[in-house]
Order: sequence, then structure tokens, then C-alpha cells
Amino acid sequence: MPSRPCASRSNRSLRWIAAATAAAVAVAPMSASAQQRRSAGPPILRDTEIEQLLREYTAPILRAAGLTKQNIQVVLINDTSFNAFVADGRRIFVNVGALRDSETPNQIIGVLAHETGHLAGGHLAKLREELSRAQTQMVLATILGMGAAIAGARSGSGGGNAGAAAIAAPQAAIIRTVLSYQRQQEENADKAGVKFLDATGQSSKGMYETFKRFNDQIMYAGRGADPYMQSHPLPSERVAALGELARSSPNWEKRDDPALQLRHDMMRAKISGFLERQDTVVRRYTSAADNLPARYARAIATYRHGDLRTAIAQIDGLIQTQPNNPYFYELKGQALLEGGKPDEAIAPLRRALQLSNRAPLIEIMLGQALLASSNAAYATEAVPILKAALAREPEVPSAYSQLAVAYGKQGNYAEADLAAAQAAFLRGDSKTARDLATRAKTRFAVGTPGWVKADDIVSARPLPGQSN
Repeated sequence: MPSRPCASRSNRSLRWIAAATAAAVAVAPMSASAQQRRSAGPPILRDTEIEQLLREYTAPILRAAGLTKQNIQVVLINDTSFNAFVADGRRIFVNVGALRDSETPNQIIGVLAHETGHLAGGHLAKLREELSRAQTQMVLATILGMGAAIAGARSGSGGGNAGAAAIAAPQAAIIRTVLSYQRQQEENADKAGVKFLDATGQSSKGMYETFKRFNDQIMYAGRGADPYMQSHPLPSERVAALGELARSSPNWEKRDDPALQLRHDMMRAKISGFLERQDTVVRRYTSAADNLPARYARAIATYRHGDLRTAIAQIDGLIQTQPNNPYFYELKGQALLEGGKPDEAIAPLRRALQLSNRAPLIEIMLGQALLASSNAAYATEAVPILKAALAREPEVPSAYSQLAVAYGKQGNYAEADLAAAQAAFLRGDSKTARDLATRAKTRFAVGTPGWVKADDIVSARPLPGQSN
């Protein structure tokens, strides 16, 4: 029957639109491999130091946009490409590559201002409405085309080809309409981003520099491209429009505060030290460089690649330079913990926790060190520490896993099963979560808070992509 291939063609077109619009609210289109990774769940990174800096970057922008009460979060993605995007109306996703490659705070702040422009403009919801209209139009065009094809086939006049054309032409027009809508959203986000930066007394030069770099990188690739088949404005046009707008701001020449620039450089060094090969780190931060970011990157790379003794000496040197920096103590504790010395890791992690105003991720690491210690009494101390962390960070599977170990060491098997079930559920392993929660229910008295939590897990439906 002709309806099957025609419907298939329509579905392919709709999938093409979906792929084209996946990056509609991104700084730049994502690579195919990155889109595939995102479809299975983005590879998220967590780090207290970096997250705190990004919160400080976004707070004034969100205030200017009137989004302070929306609890917008910035989420780190383990991807080395330069990209940022919004996907659900409440989170800004930023690739670590964008942080590493932004030379100044203002450059990444400009990116965050652009993404905030998408959020403030409600672009995701509007894009979904546009896609819904496009889908309806696509189906109608397909049905009409199918009718023409059937009529032509019956008459034997060769009208089948005309029917195929009747399907293809409207589909192409609809796709162009959707992409035009996306380009307009990108231009609006640029304008909104500049507006927010002006309102907060910050320069939009970094935003301009970022898009100019994109223009330089893809100038050749975009040569001869059909401007009407692009989801983003052509780079040269975008840079020209943004440059004209940004230069008109009285804040154009305003520079970042030197203290903020140092923190930004420390963030970039940390990303390099943890995520890049040791020889790459050494080339990027040569031994001749004695500045704090270079020493930070080299210390991280040294511990990551197995020379714990040298790394601890380097970290102690960092602590002597900045004795109240919580992240140096955190690094020392992490290096010792991962180096098989949990007892020695406890003291620097306690200090890091104190200096960081009890950052939850550091609390979780301290709990892990306490549980790995040779001192069995530490298991009792670990429970309230991990519970305090989970009260503020309730979606960290490893914290529930550590809590399960702590309860198990105390012989509290009901709470241990419940915590292990919560960890499995957050990891997406619904079957294991249900099995553990079912066992936990038998250990709790019916109707108690623990029994109710376990019952919720047993009754919960798996989320899309979770195992049954």
C-alpha cells in the first residue's frame, strides 16, 4: 500500500527537523556524537569549586532577567567541545570545553547571558509549539501528496511523480520555516544577553569574542551554505550584528576584576589537570611557570598519574600560599583517599568542609574517608555527615551508597537496604532498586517513614531509559 512508504518519508522528515532543532538553544550546533550522548543522558561532572564560581557568574545575570526565583542551575557536561545549551527550561548545560577555552570570565559570562536570553524568552516552549505546528502541517502535506500519487497511479498519467513532488515541496517549505524560527530565536537571545550584561554593568566584549571565534573556525565550512537551511544565523552576520550592538554599550572596555580572573584561571587549570593527559598538562603549564594556576594543574596531574608523594608536597605548597583555600585541602584529601590513605585524608577534608561552609560534595567525600578508615568508630560519625549532605544534594547516588555502607557497619540493615535502593534508583537500575526496597519493607514496621520510602520505590515506574 502507498500509505506505508509515504508515512515513512514523513517520519524521516520529522526526525530531521528534530535533529536540526536539538541545538536551537545552544551557543553552537552540537556534534552528532555529542547529540547521541545526550540522548542517553549527558555525562555530568560535579565539582564544588567550579559550581560555586559559575553560580557567582550567573547570579547577577539571572537577577537582571527576572529569573532569580526560578532556581536555574548550571550543569557541567564532560565534553571538551566549546558549547552550552538549555534543554528543559530550568538548567543551563555548559561543556567543560567551554570553561577550559574561555580565556576570561567575561567570555563565559557572555555565553551564560546568551543562554539566559533563551530561558527568559521562553524559547523552548515556543519552539515546541512551532514544531507541533510543523508536524501537523507535515502530516497534512503528506496526506495531500498521497492523494495526488494515488490519483495519478490510477489514471496511468504519470501523476505518481507529481504526487511525490506534492509531498516533498511542502515538507521543504515547512523545514525552512522552522529553521527560520530558530535563527530568530538565536538573534533574540544575543540581544537579550547584551541587555542583561549592560544591566549588570558588565562588558559584552567576551560574548562578541566568543562568537567571532566561532566565525573564524567555521568560515570555510560555511562558505556557500544556504542561509535558509541553517538553524543558527550565519556566523559572519551574527558577529557583525552582535559587534555593532556590543560596541554601543558604555561597558565595552570594562575588564574583569583581577581576583575573579585568577579564580577563572584556577578553574581552567583544574579542568586541565583532571581531564587532560599529563603530557598535555605539562605543555600547557610548563615547569617554568610558577603562577598559582600552573602549580594547581601540575599538582592535580601529578596525583592523577600516580606520584602521590610528590603531589602531596606540591599541594602542601599551594596550601602554604593560600592557607584558607578550601579546595586545596579538598584536593589533598581526595589525593590521599584515592591513594589508599583514608586515615590521612580525614584531617584535610575536615578543614575543607569547615572553610567551604559545609559544601555537600566535600561532606560526601569526608563520609567516604571515614568509612574507609581503619577506625571502626568513624562509621557512626559518617551517618549524620552523609545525611546532611543528602539533605542539600538529594540526587547523588554515591552518597546513598556510602550511607548504605555506614548503616551496614552499624548493623542497621533496614536503613542500609533503603539507602542502597535509593542509590540504585538514582542510577537508573529500577530492578535492583525494587528488589532492595522490597527487602527493606520487611525490615521496617508498616507505616513508618522508612517503610513508606521503600514502598514509594517499589511502586515507582521506571523513568525512560531505565532498566526494568
